[in-house]
Amino acid sequence: MRPGSAEAASFYEQIGGHEAFVKLVDVFYEGVAQDEVLRPMYPEEELGPARKRLTMFLEQYWGGPGTYSAERGHPRLRMRHMPFKVNPEARDRWLHHMRAGVDALGLSPLHEATLWDYLERAAHSLVNTFDD
Repeated sequence: MRPGSAEAASFYEQIGGHEAFVKLVDVFYEGVAQDEVLRPMYPEEELGPARKRLTMFLEQYWGGPGTYSAERGHPRLRMRHMPFKVNPEARDRWLHHMRAGVDALGLSPLHEATLWDYLERAAHSLVNTFDD
């Protein structure tokens, strides 16, 4: 509960707010930076812009600031990922690096399961080819 409010805290607030999502995304991109399958999917020389976009998206999704939509419009995740070959191998590598990020947060079992369930479903929904 928020002080002075009868409203329950959002998932975003419950797991630590901005700092938690920055940590999740930072650990994730540490893995992506070294991944020969995923790294080519990021056109920027530096991963900073991608880090910012993912942080904003996850924060908004989980009840934090609406900065993602304010800056980029509707997420349209499938459309935004269509230019890239997202096959089962890419999905599994993405999940591997995201797992490291989730584990780094040290969440309660319920929060960890809730976050991980979403990330798994999102990763599976973005597969757009079964070609190697």
